[in-house]
Amino acid sequence: MKKSYLLLMGLVLLMIFAACSSDNDNASTNNNDQNESNESNDSNDSNEEAGDSGYTLEPEMTYHYFNAAAPGRDINTNETTLGALFEEQTGVNFRLEHIVGDMDQKVGVMVASGDYPDVIVPDAAVDTLLDAEAFIDLSDLLEEHGQNILEQYDEYVDRFTDDDGNIFIIPFGATINEHIPNPNVDQGAFWMQRAVLKDAGYPEVTTLDEYFDIITAYAEENPEIDGMTTIPFTGLTYDWRFFAFANAPNHLAGYPNDGGVQVDMETHDVSVYANSDDTKRYLQKLNDLNADGYLDQELFVMNYDEYLAKLSSGRVLGFFDYGWQFGDAEVALDEAGDTDKEFIALPIVFDEDIEDQYLDAPAFTQNRGIGITTAAENPERIIQYWDNMVREENQKLIMWGEEGVHYEVDEDGSFYRTDEQLVLASSTDERDATGMNIFDWEWPRINGTFDDGNAVEPRRQPAVAQADYSEADREVLDAYGVETYAEMFAQPQDRPWFPAWSANIEQGSDVQIFEQRSEELTKRHYPRIVLADPEDFEDEWNDFQEEYSQLDVDTYEAFFEDVVQSRLQGEW
Repeated sequence: MKKSYLLLMGLVLLMIFAACSSDNDNASTNNNDQNESNESNDSNDSNEEAGDSGYTLEPEMTYHYFNAAAPGRDINTNETTLGALFEEQTGVNFRLEHIVGDMDQKVGVMVASGDYPDVIVPDAAVDTLLDAEAFIDLSDLLEEHGQNILEQYDEYVDRFTDDDGNIFIIPFGATINEHIPNPNVDQGAFWMQRAVLKDAGYPEVTTLDEYFDIITAYAEENPEIDGMTTIPFTGLTYDWRFFAFANAPNHLAGYPNDGGVQVDMETHDVSVYANSDDTKRYLQKLNDLNADGYLDQELFVMNYDEYLAKLSSGRVLGFFDYGWQFGDAEVALDEAGDTDKEFIALPIVFDEDIEDQYLDAPAFTQNRGIGITTAAENPERIIQYWDNMVREENQKLIMWGEEGVHYEVDEDGSFYRTDEQLVLASSTDERDATGMNIFDWEWPRINGTFDDGNAVEPRRQPAVAQADYSEADREVLDAYGVETYAEMFAQPQDRPWFPAWSANIEQGSDVQIFEQRSEELTKRHYPRIVLADPEDFEDEWNDFQEEYSQLDVDTYEAFFEDVVQSRLQGEW
């Protein structure tokens, strides 16, 4: 047994030595093979991380996006079809948060704490955040990771590059190729419920007096609508959207939306209108309406959501606003299926000899946009995401949807939608699920036309606009002898400086302080003036004038005269 044991141990040791020898002999070969394998894997990993586009795909990143401009759904972008696709293409997802409550208060808390989301759409709070140095400079990041953005924005880049060569925000809607006017009205107008116009026999409505005469007559005949008290006239006065109320006298006088100033077409002189005779005339009319019981008693106290709900209820007969502000209410009315409750835009002016200027000329707003804050890690990943978004194929997916599902292409290459696709593409549920509602604005994006000649926005494609009109729409258009609603308005005059309000104003400057004080005074006094007893109207107006006259109006007007003159010379 001892001899057998020794023999067995010898065989085992021999096998071990042989194995070690074999391992040593193969070590070099295996190491070489492993090195080659590692090099191959490194190459594959590099391709996987960068992708065919050169975008970094790993690690996957989720960034916090805050939208101060408008309420919306607080979800992850990858919960939508488009968001999932963009995450696959870039490895990036965004957790969306939208404004609730007062914008200035929300942004003020951010600034005070220094605690920012990764990405902010600041809207009117842009100067506050710039002054707080909340945004990082994007110029180098765009050069390295955003060539598609730079190519699409091209001629506009200088407009949002500051004097030091920094880029802190990227605006929306750079027009490429050809500008196509919107056949419908998404800008300012006095709106009237279709039922009111229809009941009056589709009359020509030009002046403010005519507008209110028709509305009040209908209200007298219809004190209730669907069991609810009729609201003859209302408006939007909440938070920063107060401008929608304050701008009305400017449009009634025949001026476009240049902000708080009117620019003379011949002299290019600039004048503030908040305390003008035009404004007094409008407030006087609203005071009369209030005295007669035709003005919404919640006009100055309801918030934005309450305003939209009121428009959606079908009991509002008229209001002034910008079309882009109440799209949700329009969708709700459309989905309710009662076309008589929908609203028609009218180019109302004070007097018949005034030419309306409601429609915007082609313009680019460089002081609104989206920025990356100091809180963002690896900000190049965000730039890559945006760079991917503005590629033409992705812009088509965002704006038009999927070919064969949301639109068709005819033999000439023109995009169009069938009746079924018009319904599908306008469905809130469908647009939410695909992500079209999320990505169609408040991200870097283009406007105008694609390289193939199709409109970037389907609503600007003539074939789509015409096909989207209902029988009720055609009845209105036929009654006024036009093919589109925009044709009811005068064409915009050439204003090379437009819009003046897009000028960058330094925080803490005399101009910025004037704007702040002007807004405070108008928000405080306009409600008092409108809701005053008629015999107290003049006293309330004079009190406002006295306070307003103490503001530095001259400095404010001089600033915008310089802006207008610079832009007339091509300097933005």
